[in-house]
Amino acid sequence: MKNIMKFAVAMILLLTIAGALALPMKTFAAEGDIAAEDGTGLAVEAGETTYRLSTTSMKALAAAIAIAIPAALGALAMGIGVAKSVEGISRQPEASGKIQSLWMLGMVFIETVVIYALVVTILIVFVL
Repeated sequence: MKNIMKFAVAMILLLTIAGALALPMKTFAAEGDIAAEDGTGLAVEAGETTYRLSTTSMKALAAAIAIAIPAALGALAMGIGVAKSVEGISRQPEASGKIQSLWMLGMVFIETVVIYALVVTILIVFVL
């Protein structure tokens, strides 16, 4: 069972990263020198056309990756935590108070990491 959970976590992480990186660059790019007239940006060649990624589009991609991974893994961790706490309560109903308080503390820590990721994403979008 542990191997299946590790495999599932690894696959979800891999698919999240691959999905974020596989976004079509054409969506974030403007043709020619429109996107980066001041020399900033990244040139991407697609066939005969050269696209220039602006700093705004790169910030959008970075923000998407910065919030997607912690949110997905936080949701997965919360689901596993709920499942394990319910399993523990069903095995030892007399310890339900202790299990609930520790479960709530764990949920707070997990949610704090996701909120930190949200703050970093907001900083990427509005400050950088």
